[in-house]
Amino acid sequence: MTSSLPDPTTDQPRYTAVAMALHWLLALLILALFVLGVYMTDLPFSPTRLKLYNWHKWAGVSLLLLTILRLGWRLTHRPPTLPAAIRQAMPAWQTRAYHATHHLMYLLFFAVPLLGWAYSSAAGFPIVWFGQISLPDLLPADKALAESIKPLHKLAALALIALAGLHIAAALKHHWLDRDGLLQRMLPGRG
Repeated sequence: MTSSLPDPTTDQPRYTAVAMALHWLLALLILALFVLGVYMTDLPFSPTRLKLYNWHKWAGVSLLLLTILRLGWRLTHRPPTLPAAIRQAMPAWQTRAYHATHHLMYLLFFAVPLLGWAYSSAAGFPIVWFGQISLPDLLPADKALAESIKPLHKLAALALIALAGLHIAAALKHHWLDRDGLLQRMLPGRG
């Protein structure tokens, strides 16, 4: 099946190189954080587990900082609009899902690391970013509060990974089924 849409590598507006770099860096970081989070929680208490928890915290703070940078970039550099042919071909529910997914992912980009930071603070484990920069506690140490935050962090992380999966599935659907060039707008080296 061939599309009658314009050539995506020449005719459609693309994201900036910075937007692409931030997108793919955050994607890799989120995946790594999720895999590390699942793996480390089942480990017995050990120096290795403590080291992995620290790495997870450092990556979570990095995710938060990169999200702030990405949001700042997005607010000052408008993303390209969907090409008219894609907007016309996409059912209204897909357009709403597209926008809702992006908004929810941005919310979770902030919520997941902030909940993790709050949990760590309430559990009495300070965060020293990369072992060098002591970050302030978001909450006073309170074991009961920590235990109430922990499942929220996990739930938010699961929601984020589920939305990321939906985002990936939609991008692949546009690439392989619709063949509308939507994915190429976010791929480096194609324009």
